[in-house]
Amino acid sequence: MSILDDLSKDTVIFISGTPCTGKTTVASDLNDYLSSNGFHSRLIKVNDFAIDNDLVLGEDPDKLYKVIDIDGLNECLNEEIDQRSNCILIVEGHLSHLCEGADKMIVLRLNPSILKNRLEERDYAESKIQENLEAESLAVCSAEAYEIYGDKTNEIDASDKSVEEIRDLIIAIASDKMDCPVGSIDFMEWLLE
Repeated sequence: MSILDDLSKDTVIFISGTPCTGKTTVASDLNDYLSSNGFHSRLIKVNDFAIDNDLVLGEDPDKLYKVIDIDGLNECLNEEIDQRSNCILIVEGHLSHLCEGADKMIVLRLNPSILKNRLEERDYAESKIQENLEAESLAVCSAEAYEIYGDKTNEIDASDKSVEEIRDLIIAIASDKMDCPVGSIDFMEWLLE
């Protein structure tokens, strides 16, 4: 029996998390894996999708990131969800957890000491690194996702897992074979150090 046997061909999976937790890599691998195993799947990268749909309102002058029209993003994403037919839709991006429409909401979590290295490798400003580390320690994405999705929200600790292991966990969650409930991952001690 394959891990894919119970996966519905019209599932909508959102993958969110703090920047640098592995969302893009995992979502791309999941999309490729599903496509190579006979599923019709499509990957939407939220940042690109927002730009393509003219949903960028401007740039935050202090934090230097794009300000996205979340209501517009939610509306456009739900149009895409409604138009799909027999297609697994994977929506990846830091803002995806603020939108509705997922059958399963996955939040990737990462130990803050690993996250710090990844953020530094990408040349994030020190203030932005600190902000993201605090957000990860406090499980901000998970809490925000839970407000919208409740028990459909799952957390995966990506700290010590390969891309393939994370992908397989997402498939198991999307197939209702397992749950990884919010609150099972705790990085609060990092803040106290």
